[in-house]
Amino acid sequence: MIDLHSHTTASDGEHPPPELMRLAHAAKVTTLAVTDHDTVAGLAACRAAAGELGMTLVNGIEITAFLNRREVHVLGHFVDPGEARLASFAAKLKLERETRMVKMVEKMKSLGFPVTMEQVRALAGDTHFARPHLARVLVELGYCTSTKEAFDRFLADGRPAAVPRYELAAADAVAIIRGAGGAATLAHPGVSKIQAHDLGALKAAGLVGVEVEHSDHPPSLREKLRKIAADLDLVPTSGSDFHGVKVAPNRHLGTESMRVEDLERLQARAG
Repeated sequence: MIDLHSHTTASDGEHPPPELMRLAHAAKVTTLAVTDHDTVAGLAACRAAAGELGMTLVNGIEITAFLNRREVHVLGHFVDPGEARLASFAAKLKLERETRMVKMVEKMKSLGFPVTMEQVRALAGDTHFARPHLARVLVELGYCTSTKEAFDRFLADGRPAAVPRYELAAADAVAIIRGAGGAATLAHPGVSKIQAHDLGALKAAGLVGVEVEHSDHPPSLREKLRKIAADLDLVPTSGSDFHGVKVAPNRHLGTESMRVEDLERLQARAG
């Protein structure tokens, strides 16, 4: 069972690194990529837990970027967590995410919902802040019944408490991943509404794979993406995109997998 997309509390996941690895092991996952948003802070703890459990950990990251003014997520697999440019990027994004969260909290206050940064920090800890952290606080305070409602009412793009994020070009995200020795793939193209010509443009920038098997992709879309991947010679990958049931209740470890041969092809194209 090979799952190349998961998250810990180092970004917006529900479970700390060791607990994520234990959950993956219980779900029969043998190879797991931990791909926290814009950070590699959880990888060392994940690697220690993987060793104890006899699992294979793939060092990963998920970088939020933009393609033609549209948000996309670029996954990096087999990255070197200590590579200088990647580490510098992660530090910059941590500061940017905190500044953005402060602005969103202030917007919630102006809307009549007295949320504080202390409440968000108590839930998130010393991590890369993300909108799901604020969404979970809104649920805990009784202002929303679910994180989905929090996004629909307040936090999604265009909603009253939304704040634009730093816009990194998708080609630059690919370059950061390649510079760290990694293989760049596009996450959940169905969710991002990415078309074949978009994937072609990203391949020219160094993209080597596309996430075909994803928890939010229906069978018809998976079939379409498999054909596009074959036509463009992109490695088809898989990922549950597991965050935890409080954050994403429809995504579960052990539900998506890929061929060992494709994992080997992906690793061969890293760097």
